[in-house]
Amino acid sequence: MPKTKKPKHIAIAGNIGAGKTTLTGLLCKHFKWVPQYEDVEHNPYLFDFYEDMPRWSFNLQIYFLHTRLEQLLEIQNGKNTIVQDRTIYEDARIFAPNLHDMGLMSKRDFDNYFTFFQTLKSMVKPPDLMIYLKASVPTLVDNIQKRGREYEENIRLDYLKRLNTYYDNWIDGYEEGPLLIINADKNRFAEKPEDLGDIITRIETQLFGLF
Repeated sequence: MPKTKKPKHIAIAGNIGAGKTTLTGLLCKHFKWVPQYEDVEHNPYLFDFYEDMPRWSFNLQIYFLHTRLEQLLEIQNGKNTIVQDRTIYEDARIFAPNLHDMGLMSKRDFDNYFTFFQTLKSMVKPPDLMIYLKASVPTLVDNIQKRGREYEENIRLDYLKRLNTYYDNWIDGYEEGPLLIINADKNRFAEKPEDLGDIITRIETQLFGLF
């Protein structure tokens, strides 16, 4: 198996239920990389947010932005290749704009948030490889139901659909670095070793193909 010459930062992006956490674990097991998961269990705002989005949207997004910045600084200062489950870009390019457009975050709060994001973005390096798990709403719903998180029970289909539109638009214009798009409807990496193998081969080509 090829070895990295220096630590790499691999980021996995995708909508709620796309399979980010699962793929993070599988890649880290294969490559002996270090996972960096999104800590949903200890998020002090998440349950309240799903109960009352207008009240808690700004608080939640600022919390995500802060924790994601901490992750990025840890990655940049570390000596291990890291696989990051969700990225700082998704908070600012997908979730916050969607909340604003749905009338769940005021313009004042969104402008304050986005300016803060741009400042933070200028301080950190982009991933060496961005992996986007592209999944349709039925696939997302199926995965969400399988894992059975209580606070996700009230997620509406139109909310997931709107997020997918934001994701597609963001990815279409992504220019921060190398990008790998995985069709999570067809590639069932969680159940099929050959599908995971296809992803691994594509990652190796992206990261090590020119070395």
